[in-house]
Amino acid sequence: MKLILPGGRGQVGTILARAFHAAGRDVTVLSRGPAAVPWKIVRWDAETLGDWAVELEGADVVINLAGRSVNCRYTPENRRVINESRVNSTRVLGRAIAACSRPPRVWLQASTATIYAHRFDAANDEATGILGGAEFDAPDTWRFSIDVATSWERAAQEVALPQTRQVLMRSAVILSPDRGGIFDTLLGLVRHGLGGTSGSGRQYLSWIHDADFVRSVYWLIEHEELAGAVNIAVPHPMPNAEFMRTLRRAWGTRIGLPATRWMLEIGARLMRTETELVLKSRRVVPGRLLESGFAFQYPMWPEAATDLCQRWREVH
Repeated sequence: MKLILPGGRGQVGTILARAFHAAGRDVTVLSRGPAAVPWKIVRWDAETLGDWAVELEGADVVINLAGRSVNCRYTPENRRVINESRVNSTRVLGRAIAACSRPPRVWLQASTATIYAHRFDAANDEATGILGGAEFDAPDTWRFSIDVATSWERAAQEVALPQTRQVLMRSAVILSPDRGGIFDTLLGLVRHGLGGTSGSGRQYLSWIHDADFVRSVYWLIEHEELAGAVNIAVPHPMPNAEFMRTLRRAWGTRIGLPATRWMLEIGARLMRTETELVLKSRRVVPGRLLESGFAFQYPMWPEAATDLCQRWREVH
């Protein structure tokens, strides 16, 4: 199996490239710069057609992850770069696939569970979920994230690709023990006694263990009946207070100082990021994955947290 990963040098791309390479797959990452990795790196600028496009000929799968990190303050300039980096790279990738004589049979396009509305009353699946942006209490930064997600998906669907099945991967938070990832950040708070409730603690966190994320990507590749939007998240999202309490227990500590909303806002400014990750209620469930028969290895947070803590200790 030949896989092409545009934008595959980030944390999510590294998780996938590492897993596919270890399984003996032919992995090529499209990147703006070189990297010391055991798989192939091909340079692209993520904006214009070039020699990189020949890598798509005869490929089995394209997994597009390209886009500027959203872990920053949403200044006007950062907003422009975040949006354009996703839309432009996706558009040029679509043009390259359309020009192939032997196009990839599957295009897995990164999206995000953030596209759904901030809510507590019910879970968002693909059939009945409410797309966000119209909530009366949503800050402008949250609406921006939803605008980015919807623009990203629209860009992927602009070109007709009759020979290539397309899946929009609306992924929840992907948790792995890798340095600098979201789990590493949350565990860092716990390790320093700061991993308590954030804000009200009622907001839901949708997540997926990295092993299940890789397995779900394999599943999407293999199941030809799956196309369009697919939520990639565990069936049991949890309120923030319960999620952090479980993580503290898995690490072996009882103390976790809570953080009020104003404290989180100050912390986010100091860290040059936004509070959306911890304050927005992402209650997302994987309707289509479950309907197709996918079985999670880590559907519940206590078991997943225990595994991730153990692996974090082994790695770090």
